[in-house]
Amino acid sequence: MRDLSADWAARSDVPKFVEELIDRCPSDLHPMAQLSIAVNALEHESAFAKAYAKGMKKTEYWGHTFEDSMDLIAKLPTIAARIYQNVFKGGKVAPVQKDKDYSFNFANQLGFGENKDFIELMRLYLTIHTDHEGGNVSAHTTHLVGSALSSPMLSLAAGLNGLAGPLHGLANQEVLNWLTKMKAAIGNDLSDKAITDYLWSTLKAGQVVPGYGHAVLRKTDPRYMAQRTFAEAHLPDDPMYKLVSQVYKIAPGVLTEHGKTKNPYPNVVRIMHSFPSCPATRVGRRVIALFGSCFPTGDGSG
Repeated sequence: MRDLSADWAARSDVPKFVEELIDRCPSDLHPMAQLSIAVNALEHESAFAKAYAKGMKKTEYWGHTFEDSMDLIAKLPTIAARIYQNVFKGGKVAPVQKDKDYSFNFANQLGFGENKDFIELMRLYLTIHTDHEGGNVSAHTTHLVGSALSSPMLSLAAGLNGLAGPLHGLANQEVLNWLTKMKAAIGNDLSDKAITDYLWSTLKAGQVVPGYGHAVLRKTDPRYMAQRTFAEAHLPDDPMYKLVSQVYKIAPGVLTEHGKTKNPYPNVVRIMHSFPSCPATRVGRRVIALFGSCFPTGDGSG
């Protein structure tokens, strides 16, 4: 792992023109749109595109694809952090520390390098978000565009555009909005009745309960449980975590009774918002990146 982290750190420099593209984006342009612009622009650096233009053999495709993919993984945290800093902070991004690991550097660039718990959370978060099968929108789209021999840069950018949809990666934003509205409506009343009534009010309004259900799984997402274990260890008394936990207790029964949900259990996005210091919690807009800022980074390396 040290060698891999060192390799990514060595590849992490983002071209100046890509930094300028990000800096020129309006601050109210969705972070995922900014991320897609930046990744598309990295096509200028694509080893695959340059080699293909020179007439490389099919047997050489994999090598250039690998190099582009490694470059992308290395640069994504710095790109996502720059977007986050531009939109929510002062715009300054700390340089990558070549002797530190991938997750530390990303946390540090987001502004949380002194928070040891947050760094550990980022290590967990990025690791579990690399676990994406080929059937979801972003993974499928990336594979599909790549099958046309588009470079990894163009292929990932296409996948990120799919990730930005509210039924995929943007579900994190939808979960945060729903929880925030719920908190405002019920206040500190976390009784079974209050939670049940609010769940039913959502369903009867013709809306979904965001963060529940999965296209493949028919039980609680193990990635949700990994984050839940972290939350129980580090912030068991946090008000938002208590709300998320109570919803977890009540929602499966309500959704089962409702009868329109094949999997009434939470997926990976349901719990991340109980971490109050997580950029994705405060940003909500998903970089917010992916890396939206956190999710795309993990997905990209997956």
